[in-house]
Amino acid sequence: MINDILNEADGKMDKSVEATREEFAAIRAGRVNPSMFNKIVVDYYGSPTPLQQLASFTAPEARIILIAPYDQGAMHNILKAIRDSDLGVNPADDGKVIRCVFPELTEERRKEYIKISRHKAEEGRVAVRNLRRTAKQHLERLEKDGEVGQDDLTGAEKRLDGLTKKHTDAIDEMLKHKEAELLEV
Repeated sequence: MINDILNEADGKMDKSVEATREEFAAIRAGRVNPSMFNKIVVDYYGSPTPLQQLASFTAPEARIILIAPYDQGAMHNILKAIRDSDLGVNPADDGKVIRCVFPELTEERRKEYIKISRHKAEEGRVAVRNLRRTAKQHLERLEKDGEVGQDDLTGAEKRLDGLTKKHTDAIDEMLKHKEAELLEV
């Protein structure tokens, strides 16, 4: 019983850490990468479709990304979705590919990205703590129902706290790396 609750909490905490990692990947540092476009959804013949499924991406230079749609008919909708996104880039198309040129990161923009990174990290830590609270409630319910003793509950709570610390430390480490990456000129 206790192990099931702790294993479930550990798995969910791992997913929270992974979600935070994906959020960090979407924040631009020095070099552009296709994961920045993960959140963009294109209206493709009436159905919302992730951009990653509609085109291939190449980055010939550090600040340029080329998007080659598989279906040229979707070009207009892809352009519109990129323009409407929060990437802050104005895409240009030459009929075959979409070219996105990202401006050089200014000091002000870097600080803004660091602030966004810290916010995303805090969201991840809050998610982990919420999972901890839920697991702790399940453990306390087991003890209240008489299925486990007080000693078992105390030991399980210590293990749960260890899991929580491990996952929040992982998020803090990712944040530290992201901040260093953003401050790199």
